[in-house]
Amino acid sequence: MAVPIMQAVRVGAYVVKQHITGRKRYPLVLMLEPLFRCNLACAGCGKIDYPAAILNQRMTVQECLDADTEAGAPVIAVAGGEPLLHKEMPEIVRGLIARKKYVYLCTNALLLEKKMDDYEPSPFFSWDVHLDGDQAMHDSSVCQDGVYERAVAAIKKAKARGFRLSINCTVFDGADPKRLAAFFDEVMAMGVDGIMTAPGYAYERAPDQAHFLNRQKTKQLFRDVFRLGKGKKWRFTQSPLFLNFLAGNEQYHCTPWGKPLRNVFGWQRPCYLLGEGYAKTFQELMDDTKWDDYGTGNYEKCADCMVHSGYESTAVMDAVRRPWHIAKVALFGPETEKPMVPEISLANQRPAEYVFAQHVDARMAEISAAKKPAKPPRVTVVDTPAVAADAAD
Repeated sequence: MAVPIMQAVRVGAYVVKQHITGRKRYPLVLMLEPLFRCNLACAGCGKIDYPAAILNQRMTVQECLDADTEAGAPVIAVAGGEPLLHKEMPEIVRGLIARKKYVYLCTNALLLEKKMDDYEPSPFFSWDVHLDGDQAMHDSSVCQDGVYERAVAAIKKAKARGFRLSINCTVFDGADPKRLAAFFDEVMAMGVDGIMTAPGYAYERAPDQAHFLNRQKTKQLFRDVFRLGKGKKWRFTQSPLFLNFLAGNEQYHCTPWGKPLRNVFGWQRPCYLLGEGYAKTFQELMDDTKWDDYGTGNYEKCADCMVHSGYESTAVMDAVRRPWHIAKVALFGPETEKPMVPEISLANQRPAEYVFAQHVDARMAEISAAKKPAKPPRVTVVDTPAVAADAAD
């Protein structure tokens, strides 16, 4: 099983409690981005295209712990950028584990062997290594040769040291189902604990806009892959219903508040993928975000999105409402032959707004203002009669 039994039980109990108490919106996973700086420059990434002054920003240990306190989610995914570039990352991870939070540390693994001794195996901790397919696929995705080999070497070392480890595989247009299925076989043979997969999202500032999948292509690709995987016992770290959704069998709507993001800007609105505003507190994010303005069918930028950051929480919540349904899908796997469910209509979606640059400019102004030295107080010299007399002499 990709997710440990105790983690599944605790997360399930948390979700059931929210339903019993009638809480409409609640986080399932806290996404933490303590920095944007990275040691790769992937063409499909929209997380590293910032001025140097912003890339040099870091969330402190206390800010990360405070974000956990505010959100209260049972699972925390630490992303970036490359988290292992953060000098205080071991302290951040230890602090979250001490609170019995399940921590997934996302990394491209280039620094994993060097930094591994700073961490200890724990049932509350897992490495989440970025691998977008086999050697040629992954090195092309990250725009650098040799990255796949280094990541695989680090994976094997981490598993030998007793760490839990999963891979994070983002899929782009042009992916070959047979090749992707063979890659899943390959990582299972490496001994990884699970696979997390999803189609890439078309970040508006990503250098490469030509290779993101639309929803129809996503569904057909995953159907073809899951058909090839029948009986192979691939282990996924995701809900079976989310995988069923990727294969076109669930008409889910996005749950953006299920995986709220805290980064150097603040609490990002509306989700991990879209930065269209920021709140100072988690409660402000929950209360003041116009959630109905976003999601497929509501907003042009969300039209093709099928990413786990928005839809995994929907699948988990559906599992609580329909436990018999998830049991069936978990047992038999995603449907690959029957007709797909109807697509959500885009007829009434509002047009895209391009406001991201405004937030970058505002942050740059804050950084600039913080660096300016305080002006010394003005001193006014007033001539006293004694001073005037001395001057006359």
